[in-house]
This record gives sequence, C-alpha cells and structure tokens, in this order.
Amino acid sequence: MTPQPTVVSIVGARPQFVKAAAVSPALREAGLHEVLLHTGQHCDWAMSTAFFEGLSLPAPDVNLQIGSAAHGAQTGRILEAIEQVMTDTKSAMVVVFGDTNSMLAGALAAAKLLIPVAHVEAGLRSFDGAMPEEVNRVLTDHIAALLFAPTDAAVANLRAEGIVDGVVRTGDVMLDVVEHHRQAIAAKALGLCRELGLTTRGFAFATVHRAENTDNAARWDGIVAAFSEIGRRMPVVWAAHPRTREQVRGLGLPGVVIVDPQPYLHTQALVSAARLVLIDSGGLQKEAAFHGTPCVTLRDRTEWVELVDAGVNALAGAACERIVSAADRARWPEHGLPPNLYGDGHTARHVAAAVAARVSGEPPRN
Repeated sequence: MTPQPTVVSIVGARPQFVKAAAVSPALREAGLHEVLLHTGQHCDWAMSTAFFEGLSLPAPDVNLQIGSAAHGAQTGRILEAIEQVMTDTKSAMVVVFGDTNSMLAGALAAAKLLIPVAHVEAGLRSFDGAMPEEVNRVLTDHIAALLFAPTDAAVANLRAEGIVDGVVRTGDVMLDVVEHHRQAIAAKALGLCRELGLTTRGFAFATVHRAENTDNAARWDGIVAAFSEIGRRMPVVWAAHPRTREQVRGLGLPGVVIVDPQPYLHTQALVSAARLVLIDSGGLQKEAAFHGTPCVTLRDRTEWVELVDAGVNALAGAACERIVSAADRARWPEHGLPPNLYGDGHTARHVAAAVAARVSGEPPRN
C-alpha cells in the first residue's frame, strides 16, 4: 500500500486554531497524513488549550512551546525548531495559516528545505508596512506554491504583486467553523446573557490586543476613554487579552465589565448577541460580519476592506471622539453582505482538495 503523503499544518495563535479546526479534518478526509504542529506562540490556557478543547481539535502531534518573545527572537526560535520536524516527517507540503510569526517561520523553514508551502488566507493586505502581520503576509505569499485567497480583493492584491500561479479563490475557512457551530453559539449566547445580566443586542463586546494600541500611551488612553463613554450608553463587555489583563483590571470603568479571554464558543456567542463590537482583531472583524453584528475597528487600516465597503465595519483608529461617533452610528445595513463574499461555507474542503491534488502532482484548479 502506498503511504499517505505527509502534510505538516502549523498553528501557534488563536485565529490559526480556528482555521485548523476546519482544515485539519478536511485534510485527513482527503486521504492525507497530517502532522499538526503547535509552535506555542500562544501558550496561555485561555488563548491555546481552551481553543483546542472547545473546537474539538486533536492534541497537536508536536508542541514546540516557544512562548512569547520579541518578534525576531520568536520567529528565529520557531524556524529552527520547525526545520527539524519537517526533516524528520519527510513532509510533502507545509500548510500555514493567516499572518503570525509562526506562519512566517514555517514558510521560511519549508522554503529552505524545498518543501512547497500552502498559505490559507493569502493575499490580504492592509498596506501598512509598520504592522508585523503585513510583513509576514507579503513574505509568505511570495514563498507559497498554493495561495488560498478568501476574497476577490485578495486575488487582486496577489495579481498586483505579480503572483498568479497557484492562486485559488476558496472563500474563508472561518465561515466554515461558524456555520458548523451555529446552533451551539446561539444556545451559549442565551446562557451568557443571562449570566452577565445582558440584553441581546443591548451591549458592546470589546477586545484590544495589538501592540500599536496597547504599547502606545496616547492610543491606549483614547480607547479607554471611548469605552468609558460608550459604557454610559450601554454595557461594554471587555475580554482582556493576557498582555493587558492587569492593566485593564485596574481601570474600574463604570458600565465596563471586564472578563477573561473567552474560549471560541463563548466569544462567538458574545459577538453574535452584541449590538456592536469594538476590536482591533483581524479575524473578529469577519466573525462579527458572519453574525450580522456591526464592527468598529480600533485601527487606521484593515486587511478586510470588503467589510468597510459593505458598510458593516467602520475604521475608527484610537481617538476617543472617532470611536464614540462610529459606535453611535453603527447599524447593520439592510442589504447585508454581498452573496458569496466569503465563500460557500465549505472552504476547507476546497483547500484540502487542492493540497491533495498538489502533492499527487496535479495542477491546482482555480
């Protein structure tokens, strides 16, 4: 019997766990032997183990336990450790997700070993070179042999950079996960609203974690002031990221409820039940849209430009007045999202089929 080709899937941070929850089962159903490698970039229980458990992801085959570090040091440590795993497993392809240091390190290690790379969520661009994630995206897309673009805009971005070979417009795997858990999310939302004394569509859900906001005093103060002001209008449920947990807990803002980082289903439940979300996350911008919840993004640019174009996402930066104004104006438009904007809810199957075809020597189908 011919052995199954080995594909190494690399994860390390919350959004990647969500994407892998859809793609990993699909790869295995497509007849591939998957080695799930967790770099340990996110090692906090609430940001890692809780997601594996909540999404029914199998325990990783390899956990490098790299932990937090400066960008260069973290990327270098992951790269060195991953290289040995790829060599030992005789990988036929490496699958990377999103825009993290784990993704870039995996792509670089594979390229040095002449192993083809598949990038899930290729082609996204914020056009902000100061964002580490933007650097990671661009470099990985120019390394990858298969580029799974979630949207037409992502395909256009790749074409503008001269990347056309291996590009497949698939849709977004995070939609797959939301659709799979839709009923459980609805049930969890009812329970959490009762537990926290909230009214459905009567509160805001907030997260802040990007260094551009947490490490810049002026931006941080503007965001905190905005949350305090919005808290006078409606409750604000603020899920405190581990890097800001102590900083947030000491604020004591009236109307602002501080909670720990939430597992996947809890986060989706709160987003689905909220009147609006106030976030600087990338993935949550889409997940809010999947639930029909308006989003105010605490950034100056976004890679998910189609959400801004559709009127469901407002870029507010970090100035208090802009954030509060955007929150006051946030409404879900009657027209909603354009059809098939993020695919058909079966993106993981399309990804797995293209990976299986590539490792068997077939050309990708667009």
